[in-house]
Amino acid sequence: MKEQSIGKAESIESNYRVNHVDSGLPHWLIEVAFVCLLLQGVCTWTPLMHWMEGHLPMVLAVIQTFGAVVMYYGLLRGMKPLYRPCTIGWWLVIALNIAGFFTTAFPVIPWEVGLAIALSLMVVYVPMGVLIAVSYRGRLRQVGIWMALYILISSIIPVMWFLIGAPDSGIVNNVMEFSTISVVIVYAWVLRRVLVK
Repeated sequence: MKEQSIGKAESIESNYRVNHVDSGLPHWLIEVAFVCLLLQGVCTWTPLMHWMEGHLPMVLAVIQTFGAVVMYYGLLRGMKPLYRPCTIGWWLVIALNIAGFFTTAFPVIPWEVGLAIALSLMVVYVPMGVLIAVSYRGRLRQVGIWMALYILISSIIPVMWFLIGAPDSGIVNNVMEFSTISVVIVYAWVLRRVLVK
């Protein structure tokens, strides 16, 4: 009886503990997406991003979109067999990232549209990250935690900074740049770890 209870508990735990999902994507594509996310970290809320916005908006849009969309599509596919696959949430995240591509690539689109998409991403990312974090254990839980942290640190803080009209230089701005770069790099690594065995 005790052995059956232990076996049942282990079976339930195995449903919650997910360290790897099989996305079916080629390994090289995941690695290219990972590199793109690292580049996105370097280009996030830094002078380089501002320069690229003015000179290479299409390249910036690809860097900011490609890695995330590939990783999220991999998670969408890999989580399908799980008990809580979050399919609708993943499709929303992918769609909003693609919409963000257009607002970055084409500067003629009013900045209010880009701001609306950024705010929409926040509304989707935080609950999605929390849902994944409370639903699973292992590396997939870390994806959920870092998903919420990623959007809070890399988007909410800079957007609030922009809305209050804070200066583009100074110690606080340097701390913001460092924190946004760091959180994107850690988030990229966490996504890669759950997609690559």
